[in-house]
Amino acid sequence: MPITTSAKKALRQSKTRKIRNTRRKKEMKNLLKKVKDLVSQNKIEEVKKLLPKVYKTLDKAAKAGLIKKNTAGRKKSRITKSILRPR
Repeated sequence: MPITTSAKKALRQSKTRKIRNTRRKKEMKNLLKKVKDLVSQNKIEEVKKLLPKVYKTLDKAAKAGLIKKNTAGRKKSRITKSILRPR
């Protein structure tokens, strides 16, 4: 357990950040799963409506440091590519 005041504050901050990060990561993963499912079902119009939310979530995750900037770009690119060429 932390003893100094600054260490106690750092612990509180890290707990808050962990909660926020897990929430963001979970939302990102759920959206990506949803998009993959919709693409596999050939529901392209629904995916197109969901696309801005996916982009926003990925960009926020990259900005927060959850994923790297290039990882976010790669995921966005692959999602868009899957919409244009559904399987």
